[in-house]
Amino acid sequence: MTTTVLGYAAKSATDDLAPYRFTRRDPRANDVAIEILYCGVCHSDLHTARNDWGGTTYPVVPGHEIIGRVVGVGDAVTRFKPGDRVGVGCMVDSCQRCAPCGQGLEQYCEESPTFTYDGSDRQDQTPTYGGYSQNIVVSDQFVLKIPEGLDPKGAAPLLCAGITTWSPLYHWQVGEGSRVAVVGLGGLGHMALKLAKGLGAEVTLLTRSPGKEEDARRLGADHIVISTDEGQMAAAKNQFDLIIDTVPTEHDLNPYLSTLALDGTLVLVGLLGNLVPTLNTVPLIMGRKSVAGSLIGGIAETQAMLDFCGEQGITADVEVIDIQNINEAYERMLKSDVKYRFVIDMASLTA
Repeated sequence: MTTTVLGYAAKSATDDLAPYRFTRRDPRANDVAIEILYCGVCHSDLHTARNDWGGTTYPVVPGHEIIGRVVGVGDAVTRFKPGDRVGVGCMVDSCQRCAPCGQGLEQYCEESPTFTYDGSDRQDQTPTYGGYSQNIVVSDQFVLKIPEGLDPKGAAPLLCAGITTWSPLYHWQVGEGSRVAVVGLGGLGHMALKLAKGLGAEVTLLTRSPGKEEDARRLGADHIVISTDEGQMAAAKNQFDLIIDTVPTEHDLNPYLSTLALDGTLVLVGLLGNLVPTLNTVPLIMGRKSVAGSLIGGIAETQAMLDFCGEQGITADVEVIDIQNINEAYERMLKSDVKYRFVIDMASLTA
């Protein structure tokens, strides 16, 4: 049996998102059925809808920052019950057999995780459709508990922007006394500042744009360094244990390498593609420094991040929109005209 659902979909790389009806399966024994209340808007949504990365299967219903309410559970589900407030992030399944899955790192599943949208169900190969829709059905292993104290609107971006920046902070063991820098102040960057500060780090924003100091300090930055100012960059030499680079476009990493401390790491969470220009390995070798990458986080990591945010009162800075304004929101995202994440109020999605 299936259920007809209303959502918003792109039917080609050049089409605007528009209302689209599709089917959801009835819950299997280990599934949770969720009414979607809010869905964050991620740059990945736009890139996928417009086939910027290639390989999009149309029609595509984006959305992987989902906050909802449980409306039904399968017979084998014990962790959730109707009425629970829950979240769904970027993944809805994985192989559950490989070494990364065994470590709770489903995002690195060797058979590839099943993504929340533009993927295929592992059991029946039907398309996965995301959170720009009325409801969703997800394996209970990939459903997350949302702490009661968190505003659901501000919590939605934690399911992607939050975990994308939390995972490297957790992996590189950031805590009291750590010195962390964040490159870029957008959807990812503002979460990196908040989370690093919440963990007790001394936090610096590295930015090309003067004029962001007031906002950066409000979000948790102790220092602001203008990366195009040679004097300021020289003063930051050998300072940072970890740099989280959130910039999604090609840019030169070399100026940042001198600001890493011995054994420091620059981790890329925004750029998918080639490094331009060539990376100079001299500061890496001379300071045992590293350049690394990081992808979202596993389910256990994501729950830990949500629990931490619940304790600390950390949410994203959001602008709530109606689903009918999603195409305008995409255009504004391209201009960085949002502080710092759009969230769709799914109550606006009506037949």
